[in-house]
Amino acid sequence: MTYTGDVTPGGPSDVRELPDLTIRKMSVSSMHNNVYLLTCRATGDQLLIDAADDPQRCLALVAEGTGSLRHLVTTHRHWDHTRALTDVAEATGAVTYAGDLDAEGLPVAPTVRLVDGDRISLGDLSLDVAIVSGHTAASVVLAYRDPTGHAHVFTGDALFPGGVGATRNDPSQSFDDLYRDVTAKIFDRYDDDTWIYPGHGGDTTLGVERPHLEEWRDRGW
Repeated sequence: MTYTGDVTPGGPSDVRELPDLTIRKMSVSSMHNNVYLLTCRATGDQLLIDAADDPQRCLALVAEGTGSLRHLVTTHRHWDHTRALTDVAEATGAVTYAGDLDAEGLPVAPTVRLVDGDRISLGDLSLDVAIVSGHTAASVVLAYRDPTGHAHVFTGDALFPGGVGATRNDPSQSFDDLYRDVTAKIFDRYDDDTWIYPGHGGDTTLGVERPHLEEWRDRGW
């Protein structure tokens, strides 16, 4: 089967098989929040990104893999990304992770408060952590550098097809900060074939988005 990243709330997950990593994507809630399950193929170790809503569906996604969950990452503190966090954390006993400055706004205090440059070990694999400000104080971006292919970057609400995340919902948000961090920590760091997995909706690549960076800066959103 060919992975597209096109999923709908209540629908089946989409699966991408890499040589060393399996990526599963599903959508929950009327806001089309994406939930991702990463599985190390050698060890079966699993990591869930954003228990956004519908805890039973999140747990069913875990069961589609190896059935156990050791890592649970929240990309940022906004309520639509955390509605199932408490239930999934309690049901699985997973280690929970979030950005250090976003930790106080979460319904579950994270076991690990992430800072820029951290790494998360997933079985035999490693995920790079970047902390991006602007949408929230400490949004988490995770990157897997496939040694046999291109990078795979999970951006939460920092980067979408067509632009960066929203920065007009509360006074703490800043387009300038978000544009700066997304440019420096994603576009300047990874090649055009890098695949982007956002917090809502469909996927994209850096090659598709890079030509529009100046347009985004000029329009301010």
